[in-house]
Amino acid sequence: MGNVALRGFNTETKSDRVGREISSTSGASILDDYVSGSDNDSSFRRSNESQHFPSQSILFVTSEVADFVKVGGLGDVSSALPRALAAHHDVRILIPAYREVWQSGHHIRVVGHVAAYAELPACDIGEIICSDGLVFYVLICPELYEREGGPYGTGPGGYGSDGWDDNDLRFARLSLAAAEIASGHAGLDWQPRLLHLNDWGCGLAPAYLHWRGQQVPSVFTIHNLAYQGLFDASRLEPLGIPPEAFHIEGVEYYGKLSFMKAGIVYASHVTTVSATYAQEITTPEFGCGLDGLLRCKAEQGRLSGIPNGIDDSWDPRTDAHLVQAFSANDWRGKRANAEYVRHRFGLVPSSGPLFAMVSRMVHQKGVDLVIEAAPSIVQAGGQLVFIGSGEPRVEAELDRLAERFPGAVGVYAGYDEEEARCIYAGSDFLLMPSRFEPCGLSQMYAQRFGSLPIAHRTGGLADTIEHGVTGFLFDEVNQGSFMQAVQQAFSAYHATELFYAMRRAAMTGRYHWRQSIAPYTRLYRKLIEEAHNEVQPAG
Repeated sequence: MGNVALRGFNTETKSDRVGREISSTSGASILDDYVSGSDNDSSFRRSNESQHFPSQSILFVTSEVADFVKVGGLGDVSSALPRALAAHHDVRILIPAYREVWQSGHHIRVVGHVAAYAELPACDIGEIICSDGLVFYVLICPELYEREGGPYGTGPGGYGSDGWDDNDLRFARLSLAAAEIASGHAGLDWQPRLLHLNDWGCGLAPAYLHWRGQQVPSVFTIHNLAYQGLFDASRLEPLGIPPEAFHIEGVEYYGKLSFMKAGIVYASHVTTVSATYAQEITTPEFGCGLDGLLRCKAEQGRLSGIPNGIDDSWDPRTDAHLVQAFSANDWRGKRANAEYVRHRFGLVPSSGPLFAMVSRMVHQKGVDLVIEAAPSIVQAGGQLVFIGSGEPRVEAELDRLAERFPGAVGVYAGYDEEEARCIYAGSDFLLMPSRFEPCGLSQMYAQRFGSLPIAHRTGGLADTIEHGVTGFLFDEVNQGSFMQAVQQAFSAYHATELFYAMRRAAMTGRYHWRQSIAPYTRLYRKLIEEAHNEVQPAG
């Protein structure tokens, strides 16, 4: 797991476990009205596979993807959504050729080239074909992408002051390459009919298409409006941005150049990752200064929310990362995972509930609320484990919390996919008091593994958690509201029959990527038809 700060974390590896045998059980038992009345995975699969989806060629452009490098949820989405869509469309992914791409062991074949423009250097385009057939195009430019650190910089997440000084060049180059591929100017033997762009790193792509008079439609998905890709106005000329675009209806944002705003302004359609967040970002509270523009998009019918999902790997009956598999009618495996997590984090054996936080440790995620609540949770018989990295000040506070409550609080400053899955599987409750959360995936992972989320009623959390049924929601971002939800969780835990019924309801797996195929397909088809009609000669 690398050299990371550990507090109360047992360094025994998974290979040291005794009896790690995976004994997969049959399907989960459906024991209450909520579960029996829901759409389970198999029925959802049958209903969607029976539909006909006209295939389209789509270039999915992203700054991170879990196959190679991941900072947050965008990496997971960029890996899973194209694979779900590939069942019905010719979807290919464009990413920078980061150091991790070269170290992945995949064969990279050079298949195209894009010329230099302004101060954006020329680049080759490589092709990777994954074992499942998914095609990646990788933008090869060592001076921009092959370096130590994350995709955005050197700090946690690489945002803000920790970002690379040349991020404007790095992601303008990615955006322009996407536009050149879409317009057939990259030397490839394949050309998409639509671009699907993700967050600020791809925001200039529809703008470059517009400035060059290209009629290729685009979808721009906002995963987190708080990160906007802001740069000094002096960077327009180096990036090849026409000066007349720097105004309130273009790329200008309070005197800065905004990549995020460019994507919103010039894309054919803007989506975000939950219905509630699509509404929230049209308000001053959540709109990050772009609420007026987003309200206009919504009024034009050019803003919609399409929720994220999870894939089939999140199945407690078959996940080989777990200490022991389990299902909703056999809790022995869940108890085995809980024992493993307690051992790994140096917690004492306990019959009380195990609370977990799997997150970036930043202010947005409400870590301060959890730290303040921790003494009360421990006093009531609960234990807490934290895994994730983030702001140094927050990490230091978590370290002090673990030192204050040895045997009851454990902290892992870093991220490890296998450990995170065991935490989802072993915990009773997942803490997600996010101040805002566009969609969130952690609550879906936790629910699938029988851990009930305790979350702020915002964004995708409000859309995916049913209070008192599949988790607990609180309304205000303050200690009183949060603690009320925690107390409700304790009450449910001690009401054994209710607790297990909630677990079963949470594990039904309603939120899968398959649900996104139909809405995205309808949107793609609509935009492609609109673009086709616009270029038809009059009369």
